[in-house]
Amino acid sequence: MKKFHSYITLCLLALLVSGELHAQHQFSATEQAVISVPTPGLFTHSNAFEINFTILKDNEYSFPLPVGKAEVIGGQALEITTTKGDAVKAMFAGTVRMARRSEQYGNVVIIRHDNGLETVYARNAQNLVKPGQRVKAGQTVAIVGNDGQKATCYFAFLINGGWINPETILEVKGHKLRRQVVQCRKSGNHVVLTVTKEEKQAKLTLDPDDVGEDPLLKNATFKLDLGKIEQEHWSYPLPGAHIISQYGQRGKKTHSGVDIKTKANDEVLAAFDGVVVQSGPYFAYGNYIVIRHAYGFSTCYSHQSKNTVRAGQKVKAGQVIGYTGQTGRATTPHLHFELRFKSRTINPGVFFDHANYKLKANVLTLGRNGSVR
Repeated sequence: MKKFHSYITLCLLALLVSGELHAQHQFSATEQAVISVPTPGLFTHSNAFEINFTILKDNEYSFPLPVGKAEVIGGQALEITTTKGDAVKAMFAGTVRMARRSEQYGNVVIIRHDNGLETVYARNAQNLVKPGQRVKAGQTVAIVGNDGQKATCYFAFLINGGWINPETILEVKGHKLRRQVVQCRKSGNHVVLTVTKEEKQAKLTLDPDDVGEDPLLKNATFKLDLGKIEQEHWSYPLPGAHIISQYGQRGKKTHSGVDIKTKANDEVLAAFDGVVVQSGPYFAYGNYIVIRHAYGFSTCYSHQSKNTVRAGQKVKAGQVIGYTGQTGRATTPHLHFELRFKSRTINPGVFFDHANYKLKANVLTLGRNGSVR
């Protein structure tokens, strides 16, 4: 409850949108005169209106770069890092207001949406839409740009020409739309945004502290819907990696996990929320970490050059727990990743789509006897 009140307080303090915020961004004054313009008719009939995000269907919203890594910049925009040539998607349905080249931000697309918001997509290598064109949510509007070091999209929200903190609308890490009703009220040259209703949804996690009693204590089987685990509660353990050795039979021996590789000393991330039960050198595994999760699951990470967590420590999904290395019997720097259920190894591919670094939407039937199907 305290966190909820803190969030609402933050919203009320941070949601003031006006021309005073314009100085925070890096568009030139000339560019800004074209980008930040009032929306005609937005407050013609009333000085307030509501945007209801709780009623949107799945196909009525899209994160601009679904596999990108987003970071809030200056409290007013997102820098979304992805791969070269990735497609930039329209967040909601709307009409293209602007599609032109900017001196400082390359090709820029601005879409005016039916809900009163505008979205900005900048640093594009190529714009694929024209002013006046109608677009759907999820439609490709541009190709992401590349500055020679990384491929990024600069994304922002506008309302009546003013900038909005993207965390007001989005759960940034999870790429999710906040399911809420937001009131937009004009006050002089300002627009004040207030959350009037927030839809509470039960979030499924693998944090043992969130689960309570193990359902397999009273039932022979239990269904676990991976698709209901919010993205903030899971992470691919080594984003950007490629598999160099699969799970399963390898010659006369069984490979108990997957070997995934990027580069030496890359960040190894906790796959799920949990508690570290082991961290340190462990025979052929080298530097080794075991994290306990709910329902009898655990994940294991080995060959690190260095572990950054200790036994007994609580960790969150996506937290850095070590760095890829070549300790133990490893012949090249990589991560050996294992997934276990009731101490038995299972194929990590049951949980993860390794090619796209995503959690699969599988519904698993867990057995009291340790079976997973």
